[in-house]
Amino acid sequence: MINILIVDDEKPIADLLKMGMTKAGYTCTCAYDGEAALAEIEKGSFDLILLDVMLPGADGFEIMEYIKELNIPVVFLTAKGSLNDKLKGLHLGAEDYIVKPFEMLEVAARVEGILRRHGKLEDIIVIDDLEINTSSMIVKKNGKEVMLTRKEYDLLLLFARNPGIVLYRQTIYERVWGGEYPENTRTVELHIQRLKKKLDWPDKIKPVYTVGYRLVVNP
Repeated sequence: MINILIVDDEKPIADLLKMGMTKAGYTCTCAYDGEAALAEIEKGSFDLILLDVMLPGADGFEIMEYIKELNIPVVFLTAKGSLNDKLKGLHLGAEDYIVKPFEMLEVAARVEGILRRHGKLEDIIVIDDLEINTSSMIVKKNGKEVMLTRKEYDLLLLFARNPGIVLYRQTIYERVWGGEYPENTRTVELHIQRLKKKLDWPDKIKPVYTVGYRLVVNP
């Protein structure tokens, strides 16, 4: 499981990030000031840190100076959007610098890209007799390739990276199609029906009444 530390003194923002990253399949810990962040770093093992700059106790740049020898990928996520601030953060060793306000989907996509560059995401995902090669985007069932459209593949990957987690229809639409979830659409339902048929998964992706869907995984 990928562990992410979220450091932001604005609790609603930190909690929003935690919710979004958790839905993406990561384990998250929040710290709301610089001292708490340093304490979490000392006692924990993190694969990536989302770090604000303006923090009480110790600011994000000071924290970055402390952790840059630990080889933990860092993404600054801050309201300080001047070019000098961006350059400072990147020169300190940050992988990325995102200025608030942000789109959750963009943050999740950038985090995934950074984790992949650092070899922290598996290239092969296995679910029972199904194998997903995320590098070649080839899906095989019992060793035989299953031909999927790009949307069907993205949909499958979303479920595969969030096993057992209820995914809201809105979340599915935003992650796979992008943009705001339109009212009175059956796009998600129809694509899931086709995906289940191609994979011969009649009971593997279960609907959760009035909410969304969940990928059932064997214990």
